[in-house]
Formats: sequence, structure tokens, C-alpha cells
Amino acid sequence: MVDAPQSPPADDVAAAVPAAQVSSPPPPTPPVPPLGADALTAARLLAAALVCGSAVLLFAIHARPLGYIPLVLGVALALAVDRRLGRDLGIIALAQVIISTISLRADLSDAGMFRFTLVLSLAVLVPWALSRFVFGNRTIVFPVGTGKRWSRAQWLYLGIVVAFGYLVLPIYFIGSGAYQNWPDLEGSTDIARLFVGVNAVGLWDELFFICVVFALLRAHFPMWVANVLQSIVFVSFLWELGYREWGPLLTIPFALVQGWIFSWTKSLPYVVTVHLLFDAVVFGVLVHAHHPELFDIFVTAPTVGP
Repeated sequence: MVDAPQSPPADDVAAAVPAAQVSSPPPPTPPVPPLGADALTAARLLAAALVCGSAVLLFAIHARPLGYIPLVLGVALALAVDRRLGRDLGIIALAQVIISTISLRADLSDAGMFRFTLVLSLAVLVPWALSRFVFGNRTIVFPVGTGKRWSRAQWLYLGIVVAFGYLVLPIYFIGSGAYQNWPDLEGSTDIARLFVGVNAVGLWDELFFICVVFALLRAHFPMWVANVLQSIVFVSFLWELGYREWGPLLTIPFALVQGWIFSWTKSLPYVVTVHLLFDAVVFGVLVHAHHPELFDIFVTAPTVGP
């Protein structure tokens, strides 16, 4: 009989595999430093507050170039006390600088929509590329599949979002006149452009404020601190976009709840669904405000003046 060939020992096989083919696990994520009553914690919080607070000057007040001063000071302070924090705050700062290169006032023209598409895309892609390929981190991710079904509470919340928007948004947009912060809708083309723009920006909001800003801050601070900081940037952006007057009474809770929901569910599709359902009501109210004969379904809508 011919003996069957014997398999080489496992050690010999491992030795024969080129080192380049052996994948090493990603480095462990450093733990989030606890908040303490010490100078280092105070400096780290101040640095993050300067970077995120600069959004108020850059977007809400539109004080440029003054708004870049706290941005630079915050990154410099972070680099002096915590280099890893300084690196991530630098990414957030760079993204804000990219966004600040254009006006964020709603613009439905060809040029306006192109500017929004280009600049807002870069504000997500550049931080992601820097974090992933330059610094070798996986902090910025876009978790599409969680492997979990949405709970009954999550489905119920979607209904609450739609009901709340249906009842409150007409009072806000029409009662305060905030709808006038959006361009006049002169025909079906403008209405279609508004639909695309509202939904595209809503999707971008979650990609940027949650998956980029909140995620980077969450790597260094407890959830509630990171959430408050990201909401400052989120609300400032929405103010320049058009959510003015008493809009922050709506946008501040919305930004905080979106951050909390993402921290709880780890699901990008869910927070995007919440946002787009809310924005569907925003779209309907804006169209109705400009053309009262359209979407005349809002029982709380004040009469639109001449």
C-alpha cells in the first residue's frame, strides 16, 4: 500500500505564509478618559468647547474671520494637553472650515445646489479619509447594518415624530414667518428641487453631525458631553440654513435626541429615517406656506398673509 501524504505541521504552514498576508487586528480603542475636577479635564473641555462653539460665530452669527480664532485656539490647546484629542478636534475644525467656504442659506439654483453638494460632501469625506488613512482610526464609521430589528418603541417613536411635526411645524414656519428664509417656489421645478434639497441635507446632517462630529467627540468624552457639544455645531448650521426666529426651541432638542438615539441604537438607518420623516413634514409645510392651495392638510397652520 502507498502511504497517504501527510500534511505539514501547522507551524510550517504558518511560517510559509508571507508576513504581508497575515492580517493583524486593529489597535484597541483607548478608553474614554473620565471627567475629573482637575486642570487637565478643564483644559480638554475648554478646547472642545472652543472648537464646537466657534460654529456659533461661523454659522449662526456669520462672523468670519472672527469665528476662526476660537477654532484655532481650541485645537492648539488640545494639542498641548492631549495630542489625540487635538488631532480629532483638528478634524472637526477642518470640516467646519470647509463648510464655511459657502453661504448656507437655502439656494435652489443650479449653482447653489452644486456648491452645497460639493462642499458638504467634502465636509464628510475629508474627515473620514484623514481619520481612516492618515491616522489609522476607525472612529468615523457609517453603521448601516446592525443585525437587529427595530423595537416596538422605535416604531412608535417614528409615529410620534410625524405627529409632532404635523402639529408644531406649521405654527413655527408660518406663524413666525421662518418659511420666508427659504426661496420662493415659483413652479413645479422649484418644488422638486426643494424636495431633493431638504432630503439630501437631512441625510447629510446625520452623516456629518452624528457619524463625524459626535463620533469623534464621543471617543474623548462621556456621551452627554459629546452630545451637547455636537448639538452646538448642529443647531448653528441649521440656524444659517433657515431655522431662525424661535427655531432653536425645536432644533436643540432634535439635535440632542438624535445623538442620544444613535448612541442607543448604533443604527444610522434609524436616525436617518427619523430625520427624513421629520423633513417630509418640513417640505410639506414649506410648500403650503408658499402656495396655500397645495398640501392644505395642516390643521394648525395659521393663515398665510398676502
